[in-house]
Amino acid sequence: MAFSSPLFITFAAYLLLMVGIGFVAWRRTRTFDDYILGGRSLGSYVTALAAGASDMSGWLMMGLPGALYLGGASEAWIAIGLVIGAWCNWKYVAGPLRVYTERTRNALTLPDYFTHRFEDGSRLLRILSALVILVFFAIYCASGIVAGARLFESMFGLPYAQAMLWGAAATIAYTFIGGFLAVSWTDTVQATLMIFALLLVPVFAILGVGGPSQALALVEQVDPARLQWLGAGGGIAIVSALAWGLGYAGQPHVLARFMAADTLATIPRARRIAMTWMVLCLAGAMATGFFGIAWFAANPGVAGPVEANPERVFIALSELLFNPWIAGVLLSAILAAIMSTLSAQLLVCSSALTEDFYRGFVRPRAGHRELVWFGRAMVLAVALLAMWIARDPDSRVLGLVAYAWAGFGAAFGPVVVLSLTWKRMTRDGALAGMVLGAATVILWKQTGSPLYEMVPGVIAATLAIVAVSLLGKAPTQDVQARHEQVRLSLRENGY
Repeated sequence: MAFSSPLFITFAAYLLLMVGIGFVAWRRTRTFDDYILGGRSLGSYVTALAAGASDMSGWLMMGLPGALYLGGASEAWIAIGLVIGAWCNWKYVAGPLRVYTERTRNALTLPDYFTHRFEDGSRLLRILSALVILVFFAIYCASGIVAGARLFESMFGLPYAQAMLWGAAATIAYTFIGGFLAVSWTDTVQATLMIFALLLVPVFAILGVGGPSQALALVEQVDPARLQWLGAGGGIAIVSALAWGLGYAGQPHVLARFMAADTLATIPRARRIAMTWMVLCLAGAMATGFFGIAWFAANPGVAGPVEANPERVFIALSELLFNPWIAGVLLSAILAAIMSTLSAQLLVCSSALTEDFYRGFVRPRAGHRELVWFGRAMVLAVALLAMWIARDPDSRVLGLVAYAWAGFGAAFGPVVVLSLTWKRMTRDGALAGMVLGAATVILWKQTGSPLYEMVPGVIAATLAIVAVSLLGKAPTQDVQARHEQVRLSLRENGY
């Protein structure tokens, strides 16, 4: 590794900035509530960009461009589904969840919310939902570790195992130190860097081959099928790609940002900021992969690393199109995407272990200082587990993300949406939906079906919730009355 190279200096400066923000947040973290939810103090701008950055992980700058480079325009259906799903999540879930979690004993985590929403004295919901978080987030965190390893491996020629350690170290550091505030503040910086990079790289790739019309001609020359929106998979492939949008309502790291907003009035402003940022980032990521086909067709002598692993297309274009100092800034955006999501996921796992297991079952009277330090220890523990899962150098970022995304979407999505909108929903219905949704995703994945496991998982979970809730005893009058109060409060605020 050349310690005097522009790439190394740029990366080092960026990492030091992130850790510095972590220390500033540490000074603002006084209680356990501050550590895992920031004291519900996020304004609209930070809420929006923190939600966006924590959602769009390394797959945005590696997995999605790689999919477009390999499969062409037909892979864009993933982005279309995500935009629709994210808008619906902001419009119909964010506000109600912000109000409902505050009314249910100031719930700090999703398991906490489920427990108090359904008055689950048995705490089965808390245990099951925390287990789902740990299982699927371990896989999701592994995708971030893999993406970071790919970046450091490519940039500095490190062996995979060593690259994995470097890629994870800084994220673990500022999450460990500063908690939720550090994660949210760094997400805001990282989201700004990501959009800058994703708009700049495809523009220069297009200009590098002579303009849009020449770029399209080159793509057609390589493979006319890559210009087709339907692709080889037909209707099933399109449904599977669009189904990514179904997963939003079940993603704990995104929902935590809604719960942390300072007021309900923050949500509509945050939605407009977040959706603008998201559309521009997805467009840039798709354009990078698609027009990367044209650029490397015009420059075949340097296409080797991308042909070997299409997920490196953004990295390769950044290195080849820009001088090392600018390339260092652009490639820091990949690190930003990786770190923003990985940090959010580590914190959600830590929160589940601390709030829902340690305080819930082991030390109910633990003080804030003890809980904060236990939470920090859990950040390290989950990170080590994720690194163990990511140890295979042949792992693919998009594949890991897709599996974890489907797991959360099916296990939590229908439960969250129906718990916010249907007062007749019961605890047993929530349990049935969670179990059947997660189990369907796991089992469907083993069949090798071309249909994305999210689709059968969400359908099975929804049917289970409705059937078990209607067949069982209705919720108590207190539970239904609280639901009506939340709905009334939302209507008074324009929801």
